[in-house]
Amino acid sequence: MSEHAALSDVAREAVAKATAIVHAHPSFSVTTKGDRDVVTDVDHAVEDAVREFLAKETPEIGFLGEEHGRSGAEGGLWWALDPVDGTANFARGIPLCGISLALVDGENSSVAAISLPFLGMTYTAARGQGTFANGVRVGASSASVMSDAMIAVGDFAIGELAETKNRARLLLLSDLGARAQKIRMLGTAAIDLAWVADGKLESAVILANNPWDTMAGVLLVREAGGFVVDRDGSEHTVDSAATIAVCGGLRDELVAALARAGIR
Repeated sequence: MSEHAALSDVAREAVAKATAIVHAHPSFSVTTKGDRDVVTDVDHAVEDAVREFLAKETPEIGFLGEEHGRSGAEGGLWWALDPVDGTANFARGIPLCGISLALVDGENSSVAAISLPFLGMTYTAARGQGTFANGVRVGASSASVMSDAMIAVGDFAIGELAETKNRARLLLLSDLGARAQKIRMLGTAAIDLAWVADGKLESAVILANNPWDTMAGVLLVREAGGFVVDRDGSEHTVDSAATIAVCGGLRDELVAALARAGIR
């Protein structure tokens, strides 16, 4: 068994354990952790359990979780976990959320697992081995015209410079909305990216790049035959400013729309 395959099994087991924790908490507490940002005790329980599991299974690999930061080995390989991506949805009983786990190797991911606990789906990928949904290989959309495209967009900016950033987002929405088949705001990068990989969406425009949010989904999209770029069209890495996932037939048109909106 290759190293990637072995670590894929570890990642799959980790998100399965996380999914069981989510289902075991029909009630939970919700607290505010920032400007219009919430966290639940389920987020903490999942991150603690996955951190402990991975420390035992892969003690030589570091860990970065959204809620409690870094632990374990420094440098080299590291796991990136969002214990509940789409916490605002989860806290309101909206079943669009995911558990997102990636193994980051240098500037990119080599293993990914995303569980959608209320939709009964688990997406997995390893570098060079394709993307799978519940064990069945999937691929990105073959759409080549914008009128056939369903595009997911990320949340509006908050905090410093939010007004300026959101003016550009509104210009982009106006541009895409006039030409795409449909625009969707699902509230979770994990689903946005997994569904681009699965051909359910033609693109996901996420104008941010927290590694726990994006690094698993980026690998899913690439291994499914899609592309992921930064806002200027350069290849996406862990250090990129944005995460633009798109099927091959619409890559250039998406990047051009970002430029027209002043998002560079």
